[in-house]
Amino acid sequence: MKERLSKVVREIKPSGIRKFFDLVMNTPDIVSLGVGEPDFSTPWGISEYAIHKIEKGFTSYTSNYGLTDLRDAICEYLNNRFHCSYKRENVLVTVGSSEALDIVLRGLINPGDEIIILEPCFVSYYPLIKLAYGTPVVVPLDPQRKFHPDFKALNNKITKKTKAIIVSYPNNPTGSSLKKEELEKLIDIAIKNDLYIISDELYAELTYDGEYISFGSFKKIKSRLMLISGLSKAWAMTGWRIGYVCAPSEIIEMIVKIHQYSIMCAPVMAQFAAIEALKNGNRDKDEMVEEYNTRRKFIYKGLKDIGFDVNLPEGAFYIFPSIKETGMKSERFCLKLLAKEKVAVVPGTAFGDYGEGYIRCSYASSFEEIEIALDHINKFYKNL
Repeated sequence: MKERLSKVVREIKPSGIRKFFDLVMNTPDIVSLGVGEPDFSTPWGISEYAIHKIEKGFTSYTSNYGLTDLRDAICEYLNNRFHCSYKRENVLVTVGSSEALDIVLRGLINPGDEIIILEPCFVSYYPLIKLAYGTPVVVPLDPQRKFHPDFKALNNKITKKTKAIIVSYPNNPTGSSLKKEELEKLIDIAIKNDLYIISDELYAELTYDGEYISFGSFKKIKSRLMLISGLSKAWAMTGWRIGYVCAPSEIIEMIVKIHQYSIMCAPVMAQFAAIEALKNGNRDKDEMVEEYNTRRKFIYKGLKDIGFDVNLPEGAFYIFPSIKETGMKSERFCLKLLAKEKVAVVPGTAFGDYGEGYIRCSYASSFEEIEIALDHINKFYKNL
């Protein structure tokens, strides 16, 4: 039976994150630093606003593009917060940033087109390119540069078939971000080689040192930029599934055709919640970000004290310690840690082959859980 199904789908590996999430779900008394989901509930004002709209009967379809008020709110947020210059016609509301990435790739790729990804990277980049009949081309982020890009290696991977570069910053899983001069180098490379940039800016608000600079603030790249983001992480709205794409209007008009035939529209009550979040949820969001920042420093010091070689994350809520000194493969390390100390972390290989020798720990967990996890990791590490 399997041989009659899609060859592309058969060759795709299941998500490494989900594999460990399933193990956690089936094992009692686990302390999890695995799944990248805020331990906060959605701020009540946001939920209450959505409930009010449901009570008033707003339970129908919306425009394929999303609610006009939400698209305007996204533009206002990006323009005021990150100095972009988007208008309503540049915005498509999607079911999470994952759908945004999917339809952007399907709208962009012709069979055989090459898409460059900087690895380690989020688990969906590689398979979504394959599902769109493109060819992923992997450029490793440089551990010696704290997982910042190696521009010489990037230039060497560009061919006549290269269509786009996917850039994610702050990065999941490494926590690294990009400086202005690095953005400018990537922009120059894209313009020189006639490439698109797909910028995954989901963790923009979770930037701890210095100001976040969006690709959308650079006018010279706007005609070849597809900016992807959403409200899942910074506003603790993972289950609401609201993301968006910002792009030139002619690109939006193309990808909305995929969206309307496969999804129709994002849930209307979630769209209303997103409006409230963007307009009135910033104080709650800032308080959560400050708490992540405190946890970031705590888990970094804890891992350093244990003896790990690890970088202080610049953003997101992940830290990516090296386990190379143990001589163990990433997956084996994680499985043994789970079995012996009941602590769940994710192997670096879930984020590509260049994640080997590392583990991802999420600090979107309570202080108590992080403290317990560090204690158990310390016992495990010392007994190796």
